[in-house]
Amino acid sequence: MKFPILQYIRNASGSIIFWIIIYFLIRLIGITNPPLESVHNWRQSFTCMIARNFLEINPNILYPQIDMTGNMSGYVGSEFPIFNYIIFLVARICGYQHWYGRLINLIISSIGIYFFSFLTEKFLGKKVAIASGIILLSSIWFSFSRKIMPDTFSVSLMFIGLYFCISYINKGSRFHLWLFILFASLGSLAKLPTITYLSLLAIPLFSNNQSAQIKKGLLLGIFIVTSFTAAWYLYWVPRLVENYHNQLFYPKSIPEGFLELIRDWPDTLEKFYFSSFHSFIAFACFLVGIYLVIRDKKKYLVIAFFLYFSVFLVVMMKFGNFFSSHSYYIIPFTPLMAVIAGYTVIRIPVKFYILLLLAIAIEGIMNQQHDFFIRKYQSYKIDLEQIADSISNRNDLVIINDKGSPQLLYLAHRKGWSVDDETVSDDKKMQSLTESGARYLIIDRKSFKGALDYPLVYQDDHFTVFKLGSP
Repeated sequence: MKFPILQYIRNASGSIIFWIIIYFLIRLIGITNPPLESVHNWRQSFTCMIARNFLEINPNILYPQIDMTGNMSGYVGSEFPIFNYIIFLVARICGYQHWYGRLINLIISSIGIYFFSFLTEKFLGKKVAIASGIILLSSIWFSFSRKIMPDTFSVSLMFIGLYFCISYINKGSRFHLWLFILFASLGSLAKLPTITYLSLLAIPLFSNNQSAQIKKGLLLGIFIVTSFTAAWYLYWVPRLVENYHNQLFYPKSIPEGFLELIRDWPDTLEKFYFSSFHSFIAFACFLVGIYLVIRDKKKYLVIAFFLYFSVFLVVMMKFGNFFSSHSYYIIPFTPLMAVIAGYTVIRIPVKFYILLLLAIAIEGIMNQQHDFFIRKYQSYKIDLEQIADSISNRNDLVIINDKGSPQLLYLAHRKGWSVDDETVSDDKKMQSLTESGARYLIIDRKSFKGALDYPLVYQDDHFTVFKLGSP
């Protein structure tokens, strides 16, 4: 007996679009969750905070603004906030919700996989493209493509840009050149390490197969993308930091960063052998693939990989221990690792490589599935805005014992200070903050157990709120 639906699925599974849709549907689980994951909740709250301030305070994209600076303006030197701004634009139409960034990132990152697969197929064939696409979908991309963070978002924009770059090289269309400039610029502005993909364009630039006219266009494109990126990160961000004294990231000197990477070498290596794929099987395929592409004399793939790796090493050194301690810095490098791993997978017989891809997918997904669910012990935080609204006005400055994280301030929908428990217990520091305008002290009781001598205005099992100063 024939089952048409099974035959349709079998045929459709030979297209990367089928797998993009499957993974998209899986990642819709918990898509409306607030930023309460056990890891990276601070970074997601930071992103949401800037987007909400565009909506409620100042929609000028050149001035991203946070809530953690007390009575100061809160303008911050961060990535170019194109991701935050798209969240703002959706919120302006639909009203603000925590989760818009999740869905926006998931949509753009799914489109990015399509263009990644197209680029891979262009140079290595359809089988490698599909295998690499599935491996990348199951990698760190699986969880981060639904976080309210710009990492996979930025790389996806760069893939779209590279697609139009290849189109320009093949067809000579200036329209495609300008589309490359647009998407590549947005990608590198949204997250600085993404600009490393421009290094791959050294291959056509130094190729004898390209005309002088095409090379001039490529050089123009690279110059414009680099100029936009440099203008933001080397001019505008330092200006914001100088004027408003708030900074998201702290690049290191190359020697300093190198020493930090060496000092933290176990964590540095972990980003490659586990954080990249969340699958030891996939990483093993990657290692075998390095040998295979060299053995098979895949000249351009070998050049592309080692060229990109050399540039990426500079990025690693510029971020130093930030790279070692934050898994998302490996995201720009993971797609190339997926291509090498995919090259390994297709070298074995069909039945076995299907099983191998299945094993990689299961291992990768299972090692990240926890990120889709909010643990019950974190859910009490979502009530904080309602609690704050019941006792204070939105413009009242508050102090929250959240150890410098923006999460509770964001969830409280208040501006103020995020401090550690030691600051809460320090009378002089508290007096200074009160004199700076703090009107309420919100205590997360899970963290702070000490006694405080301030007028009590609210208490439940999770939060205690004290009145500070005068109205």
